[in-house]
Amino acid sequence: VQLQASGGGLVQAGGSLRLSCAASGRRIRSYTLGWFRQAPGGEREFVSAVTWNNDHIFYGAAVKGRFTVSRDDSKNTVVTLQMNSLKPEDAAVYYCAGSARLHAGNWRPSDFTSWGQGTLVTVSS
Repeated sequence: VQLQASGGGLVQAGGSLRLSCAASGRRIRSYTLGWFRQAPGGEREFVSAVTWNNDHIFYGAAVKGRFTVSRDDSKNTVVTLQMNSLKPEDAAVYYCAGSARLHAGNWRPSDFTSWGQGTLVTVSS
């Protein structure tokens, strides 16, 4: 599985940003695709995950109600993370990841076996 994230940048607090992850590989449609983030000196934190056809969607507590994830498997697989009402604490490197698991009570980095390169999100106060 190959993952390519894009869309990071600088935004003011309260603003919005959209990240995209292009996913490819054998059986990609059976994979849960997710987003994690990692701030400097911090641990990798779960943000969101989505299964094929948007059947199941998961959010981390810190972003629920502000971020929206969606997935398009119609042609190539693309996962989009719409981030609204951004806060300075949302600033981090965001990673797209793939997992063969379909469900998890709490998604952990170890649940994901494929990772894309990160994309930097900076939020100015």
